[in-house]
Amino acid sequence: MTYSPDTKLYTAEGGRMFSMNDLLNTFTEFGSMRVSDLHLKTGCPPVYRLDGNLTRMKGPDLETPQVEALSLSLLSEEEIALLHDRRAADGSYFLGELQFRFNCFYDSDGLCLAVRALESDPPPVEQVGFPNNVWRDIVKKQQGLVLVTGITGAGKSTTIASLIDHIARTRPCRIITLEDPIEYRLTSRKALISQREVGRDVPSFERGLRDCLREDPDVIFVGEMRDRESASWTLSAAETGHLVFSTLHTRDSRGTITRVLDLFPPNQQDEISSQLSLGLSHVISQKLVPRANGLGRVVAMEILNNTYAISHLIRTRKLEQITTALQTRTKDVSEERMTTFERSLAALVAAGTVTPLEAEKWANNAQAFRDELQHVSDGR
Repeated sequence: MTYSPDTKLYTAEGGRMFSMNDLLNTFTEFGSMRVSDLHLKTGCPPVYRLDGNLTRMKGPDLETPQVEALSLSLLSEEEIALLHDRRAADGSYFLGELQFRFNCFYDSDGLCLAVRALESDPPPVEQVGFPNNVWRDIVKKQQGLVLVTGITGAGKSTTIASLIDHIARTRPCRIITLEDPIEYRLTSRKALISQREVGRDVPSFERGLRDCLREDPDVIFVGEMRDRESASWTLSAAETGHLVFSTLHTRDSRGTITRVLDLFPPNQQDEISSQLSLGLSHVISQKLVPRANGLGRVVAMEILNNTYAISHLIRTRKLEQITTALQTRTKDVSEERMTTFERSLAALVAAGTVTPLEAEKWANNAQAFRDELQHVSDGR
């Protein structure tokens, strides 16, 4: 039996009937910057991720037939066949101005669905929340690797899309993106943009990168450096005169550089250290922290600028000294513009945007955060 996304299948508290489209319209009501995800699972009511926290809808637990009907209403026949074959399937869905990506999968209780909202347009780069003017340096770059890192849902793709969108509006250049899936639909303005989706337009990131270097790009976005081969091609692209953006699931700058090196065997790591020291431009590590007023989240960033001193530390693999550079090279000038998470969080507390208790929970080093907060309180 087939179901439409408009079929009313779930009765919430108060007797209101919900279809799949009704459940997705909640993203529009609150705004996708606040409600980021929807989860459907047998034995639980629909669950939303609101301001980073899971929030259960008021109503009875979903039963297996309801989860199956709601989930399958989003899938094409090909995706349903893939789900039965591989026990998981990815897809995307449009509703009004919003695009959603989803994953259907099986667990011990049966079918589950995870849905994420994707904004149609990235926010202006000025509104992303950079703690300094480093973005102005990045959008002027002609070459180098910019890595934006953080956990899933930290807003990495939004930051990169905002940077690329600014470039597209201000520079006549060729931009090619390789994404899985495409999250923001970017418009060719001064720039000429081609967005390629892995699995639909190209079989893999590696193949896309091989092709990309023969397609006359100036700016390349690689959705994720997933393995040794994609990392190798990404580094090569940055080294050969392209501005390259990519992401990693790492929590800070030092961990990011370590992760890149660890993708390669020990006998190659000296070579990769040298390549990274020359090709890296910036590492932006970010987290989304709940606002003090309870309405949404705000970004906190650690920023590494690959200055000559940082390049030397990477090449000689003295990564333990990177934190000192982040703490001292903080002037808002192109030659510096670095900051730690702890300093970024302390500035948000000083502005009244985040509470001290919440900020300390998100700090990588609680004592370093308390020291930064004391410096802010002392007016330094």
